Amino acid sequence: MKKAWALLLLFTGVTLAGAFAHAQVTLPSVNLGFKTTQNPTEVVSAIKIVLMLTVLTLAPAILIMMTSFTRLIIVFSFLRQAMGVQQMPPNQVLVGLALFLTFFVMGPAFTEINTKGVQPYLNNQISQEQALEATLAPLRKFMLAQTRPADLALFVRMSKLEKPKTLADVPTMVLVPAFLISELKTAFQIGFIIFLPFLIIDMVAASVLMAMGMMMLPPVVISLPLKIMLFVLVDGWALLVGSMVNSFGG
Repeated sequence: MKKAWALLLLFTGVTLAGAFAHAQVTLPSVNLGFKTTQNPTEVVSAIKIVLMLTVLTLAPAILIMMTSFTRLIIVFSFLRQAMGVQQMPPNQVLVGLALFLTFFVMGPAFTEINTKGVQPYLNNQISQEQALEATLAPLRKFMLAQTRPADLALFVRMSKLEKPKTLADVPTMVLVPAFLISELKTAFQIGFIIFLPFLIIDMVAASVLMAMGMMMLPPVVISLPLKIMLFVLVDGWALLVGSMVNSFGG
């Protein structure tokens, strides 16, 4: 019986090998190199592809440094620490929520970037320099609206540049770090306000347990359900998200 199975498998393998040998299999090939061309549009298309890949590589840094993402994710992290729920909600949920809220807050800016910068450049209506300027303009407008004058003046002074006459004259390399530290300061201020009610609940729970002589019972066992119940009763997520979106002037 075993010999019959072995012969059957051998015959099947030989048959399949013969079929593949006679069949014409078409496989894709990739050619890398330099060649002369009479069509300049081929070069332009290749440059566009390289530029798009470069932008995609820098997209995470641009998203973090030049949008509302930084403030949102820091505030959500403060909320989780204030409630004492450890890893609930998970990091993926908080990052996803902050990401989609960033798209919501930055929606008008992204629309303007696509309308005035990306689409005209892809349609060969404007040059690369004009596209870059049109793309940066909405982001600069957003960052200038959220940056404190003191932070902006600090980086202008540290850059040792000539004092700009208007906000439009501030270089982007000076504006981005000033915007970042302004966002960090704002996020920490919001985080402090979030901590206060939960801190009061912790103090009340600890005082009650001490008054009852229950020293061995951790206060977090009592305060954690109370904090969760308070957050749910006041519709905390809607309240927090609404306040955060409004803090950007939306």
